[in-house]
Amino acid sequence: MPHTVALLAAASEDQGLGGTFRIVLLAALVGAVLLAWFLLRGYRGNGDDGGND
Repeated sequence: MPHTVALLAAASEDQGLGGTFRIVLLAALVGAVLLAWFLLRGYRGNGDDGGND
């Protein structure tokens, strides 16, 4: 049993690009939300703005 615990501990330390991938994925999601907000805010109230372009 001690060999299994040591093997699991060693495997959990070497995760590769897991943390980096999470950061990149989170940044992409935040960027997509900001881009959608920026693009869609121009369509708000276009019918009632008095013709100001």
